[in-house]
Amino acid sequence: MTGKHKARGQAATAALGSGGRFKALSSKLKAKGVKDPDALAAYIGRKKYGARKMAAMAAAGRKRKA
Repeated sequence: MTGKHKARGQAATAALGSGGRFKALSSKLKAKGVKDPDALAAYIGRKKYGARKMAAMAAAGRKRKA
């Protein structure tokens, strides 16, 4: 087993900045019945990573999508 997450018995997650974590969290929130899961996921991300890093990841995602 490689990587620190697998060593702790946790499932592997998407790479930071790929958008996979955001989608997974948004889906989980939607399943719980949250009114606007994308907005809540963005709020949680800003609290965890800070406004500057979250904005940089969002900009990279928009650039990748274009």
